[in-house]
Amino acid sequence: MSKRKTHHIVPDPNGGWNVKKGGASKASKHFDTKQSAIDWGRQVSKNQGSEFIIHGKNGKIQKADSHGGDPFPPRDKR
Repeated sequence: MSKRKTHHIVPDPNGGWNVKKGGASKASKHFDTKQSAIDWGRQVSKNQGSEFIIHGKNGKIQKADSHGGDPFPPRDKR
């Protein structure tokens, strides 16, 4: 089984927010506001079918969305 792709919204130590691909040391893109980073990062995540993880200023995960390849998709409740 291959490792799932992820994209993270993380605080930049120098201010603002970064979008980082999972495992990358450098940011894909930097933003002044968290909402701008979320908007851009969510679109990238959807395009690449990755897990999208939003972190708070303390680094803890606040929210995660799956945009493809979810190993535990919701059941069909028909």
